[in-house]
Amino acid sequence: MIVDTARTGHTKLGSLPWDAVKWTGGFWKDITDTADKVTVPHLRNMFDSVSISHIVENFRICAGEAEGSFDGTVFGDGDFYKWMESAVYAAKRENDEELHSALESYIALIGRAQREDGYISTKQIINGSGPLSDVNDFEIYNMGHMFTAACLYKRLTGSDSFLSIAEKAAASLEGIYHSAMEKGEVKTAVCPSHYMGLIELYRTTGNKRWLDLARLAIELRDSVKDGTDDNQDREKLLEQRKIKGHAVRANYLYAGVADLYLEEGGEGYLEVLQSVWDDLVSTKLYITGGCGALYNGASPYGNFFSHQLVHQAYGYPYQLPNITAYNETCADIGLVLWAYRMFLIDQKAEYFDVLERTLLNTVLSGVSIDGKRFFYENMLRRDERVKLDLVWPLTRTEYITSYCCPPNLSRTLCESSEYAALVSEGELYLGIYGSAEIALDGITLSEKTDYPFDGRIVLEALDAEEGKSLAVNVRVPDWCSSGCIVFPDGKERKLTPADSSSYIKVEWKDIRKGEAVTVTLDMPAILVGADSRVEEDLNQAALTRGPLVYCLEGADSPVPLDTLVFAPETEWTPVGKAIAGRDIVALRGRAWSLQRKEGGRLYSPLRTAEAEEVEVELVPYAFWDNREYGDMRVFLPIAYQFARNENKRK
Repeated sequence: MIVDTARTGHTKLGSLPWDAVKWTGGFWKDITDTADKVTVPHLRNMFDSVSISHIVENFRICAGEAEGSFDGTVFGDGDFYKWMESAVYAAKRENDEELHSALESYIALIGRAQREDGYISTKQIINGSGPLSDVNDFEIYNMGHMFTAACLYKRLTGSDSFLSIAEKAAASLEGIYHSAMEKGEVKTAVCPSHYMGLIELYRTTGNKRWLDLARLAIELRDSVKDGTDDNQDREKLLEQRKIKGHAVRANYLYAGVADLYLEEGGEGYLEVLQSVWDDLVSTKLYITGGCGALYNGASPYGNFFSHQLVHQAYGYPYQLPNITAYNETCADIGLVLWAYRMFLIDQKAEYFDVLERTLLNTVLSGVSIDGKRFFYENMLRRDERVKLDLVWPLTRTEYITSYCCPPNLSRTLCESSEYAALVSEGELYLGIYGSAEIALDGITLSEKTDYPFDGRIVLEALDAEEGKSLAVNVRVPDWCSSGCIVFPDGKERKLTPADSSSYIKVEWKDIRKGEAVTVTLDMPAILVGADSRVEEDLNQAALTRGPLVYCLEGADSPVPLDTLVFAPETEWTPVGKAIAGRDIVALRGRAWSLQRKEGGRLYSPLRTAEAEEVEVELVPYAFWDNREYGDMRVFLPIAYQFARNENKRK
């Protein structure tokens, strides 16, 4: 969900109108076209189906238009609202009148299902249970996603039809909180999407009542008795310095707190946000941007007296397993939402570096190239020999019981163009890179690039009113240690390692049609090693090129993956490749296959292994598991050559 910063007081940046940035070709155009034309209708069928999800049927039962009992997931309402976000983008972009009409019908149905007092949660209404009888029923989470969907619907269509329902629901939530406070029964709703939702409701309507309610909801966290790390309410909010517990809930929490800071400030909140962010990126974040490493963890780890079980969890520092990496897609999307808001607070390139890496790797890996199959969790290694009874499938599937990730993916990809550019007075900040057209006040720019497969980006003036000037802030990503920027007057600035993860301002004066800023980000293939405290990656490396993390699949290796060793001096050649109809850039190189003989036991004496040099191809991690089922690895062992110095040995 993109922040509409028109009313925001603590950032100089503003979001452009939703249609001011359009993908015009290349990588992101392919992605959004698939989301619009395939994923959105596919998910609609899933939500409409009584036998598959039962979600739309639950609304019909609430409205008295169908008979039956509640079925499906307790967070299904919120999943449907997330899909509605993606559907309104698709309807507007594709001029799909049938889809727009269907959305209006769904909104009317939701309105009929809503109680007179504004309360809306299908499970509670159907079963007759009271609000907040069980925080794990996700009713407030569902409302939060309604708020954001309704605001987006207003922004894209101008219609108040959904917004009026959302405001009634917000008023009911206000009553629920005040009633709980009077009774001393304050509970923290799980997966707090409503912090972001309420603040966006304030931004859309200008009604400060919703900002006050968001602040109250966040402050009430400190009133919870016997809180848990699983829900980030064991510690008082302003005392939190480490990221812990359920990863989706954590990322949604800090994104919501960032929204509150953007509106009202507060150094205490800012210190929390910066400290927890630093803990994440320095000790608990995967190279792919994946976060929430553990299926099940303990917090605090190793402390018997305050041990708590946590699921979908951030673990202890540097605990980043590969085969059992959880990295729920929703957690990764939560990181995108949080990183975007951190950039609005402080225009540091590192926030967009993380956002882009997360989008291009672990978020995109959550959906198949054809747009119809999904990962709930995003592992970094699949090994057919390791027979684990894990809760989620090890390959993408069309429908999974917990269907929160597919619509979250759908809305994120449908709105991806809104991450391409932000503006302040007389300045443009480039976010994620892709071929696009950007319309500003009196200026139209064309961005042409084959990014993320190529580092050349040309920003050309298609049209500009006479005398127009613009400062273009160019992001030099953290992976880029060399390159250059060519200014409109032809002057050139070389990029150095010191420029990495920074913005460089280009003053573009008296813009004329055809003038351009050309950015070249050198994009060599690089082997990257993890901190030595990451036990599972010790003496291993991952191959990256630009913002993309690469992986090796069994289909692209002539030998079993567990026999392979990288040589650091290997040259990797970019080569064109097609997977499932999508043109990509693979990396071709050579590795060593060590045919080590194992003794068939857990531990066996080491014997000299025969080495064979083989050719392999690695593909972007985002596009793995789109061919036959097989092994996959991101990290592989590395073999260093050690020079011997006989004089020193003596």
